[in-house]
Amino acid sequence: MDVLTAPPPVDDSGSSATAPGREPASTFRTALAGVLVLALLVAAGVLAWLLLARGGDGDDVQSSREEVMAQTEQFMLRMGTYGPDLLDEKGGMPEYRERVTGVITDKFAASFEKEAGTAEQLVAQAGVTRAADVFATGVSSIDQDSARALVAGTFSDSYEVKGETVDQEPIPFRIEVSLVKVEGEWLVDDFDPVSSDEAAPTDAGGRQ
Repeated sequence: MDVLTAPPPVDDSGSSATAPGREPASTFRTALAGVLVLALLVAAGVLAWLLLARGGDGDDVQSSREEVMAQTEQFMLRMGTYGPDLLDEKGGMPEYRERVTGVITDKFAASFEKEAGTAEQLVAQAGVTRAADVFATGVSSIDQDSARALVAGTFSDSYEVKGETVDQEPIPFRIEVSLVKVEGEWLVDDFDPVSSDEAAPTDAGGRQ
């Protein structure tokens, strides 16, 4: 047989019959892979956003706790520290009043006026000096605009007797302080002494 006129060899695999259909299938698989990749990228982005959002909320809560503890400590230090050096010519302690009212609400300030008057009498008549020392503070509950904190420490008192200073034994205190958020600032709204067997704070810290 003349090789020039011989018929072309037959492909038993049938590729000539299926070749036209392979190109659409390959295109479909490529498109599907692209969609899957895009979906994965979107899912990863959403997950990252959720993690950041949760982390931000946690940071905000922790920041609020620290602000509450710091303001609670300041309240106790300011309210529990006074002496003859703060008396004015009228026998009052205006600087003492100003320091305390700077960290309390207007509602609480009304009742504090009575406490301040008592302190002024003790200082003016008996030369009493009091110094507060805070050992630890902790938050027992907190939400967006209110909080409760526990604070522990001592008051150290002394008074004048015939020109001599008599020191007293330190007086321990454990107090629960109620705070509210006013125009973005935590302020003390009330306080009450607590017994040693009451609940401990959920988040505690101490002075450095």
